Amino acid sequence: MRLAAVLVLFVLLIAVLASASAVVYVRQQNRVGFAELARLGVERDDLNFEYGRLQLEQATWADNNRIDQIAREKLGMLAPTPATTVVIKR
Repeated sequence: MRLAAVLVLFVLLIAVLASASAVVYVRQQNRVGFAELARLGVERDDLNFEYGRLQLEQATWADNNRIDQIAREKLGMLAPTPATTVVIKR
């Protein structure tokens, strides 16, 4: 009877140690995961800011007045006059 009690006690001790080790491991993984989540949140915010800046820049570059100004100054283009416009009918 004494041997069975010692064996049960030993098995319970091993189970408690395994459980404690598992708790430590899971808490560490939780900390690592939370740190990664925080880092990714900061990266997301930075990317959202950059995306907004790029959208504003694209809107500036694609502005009709700017395109018209470049066409007139750099390319020497002019708006067609009614005399030079040809209408093709089908």
